[in-house]
Amino acid sequence: MKTAIIIYSDPLSGSNEALTRMLNALAVADECRREGDELAIGFMGTGTRWPAELAKLSHPANGLFNELREFVVGASRACAKRNEATEGLKEIGVDLIDDNKVEGTIGILSIRRYLAEGWNVLQF
Repeated sequence: MKTAIIIYSDPLSGSNEALTRMLNALAVADECRREGDELAIGFMGTGTRWPAELAKLSHPANGLFNELREFVVGASRACAKRNEATEGLKEIGVDLIDDNKVEGTIGILSIRRYLAEGWNVLQF
């Protein structure tokens, strides 16, 4: 099975809902990894702030995030810029993706690409 997981929730909201959405996304990703599925994890919108948070040793999901790092395809370039997440992403080595050239932006991560290639796309 091919599964693409896109994370949108905002760590800066400080809400249980945002944290729980991200944790559920990582839990599904981990299950896919354990089952040997083809897996891609991307970050869009305010979710582009998550990788820098998850990379902190003090974050409770740091260990799981590190186990899944090889499946992180990147973060939406325009979303990262808009949400002031670009530097944090660069610092931890997460690629900026701009394969959907939306007019008026520097490009965002393409979800359609995954759909066209037959992936199951889950959004959190």
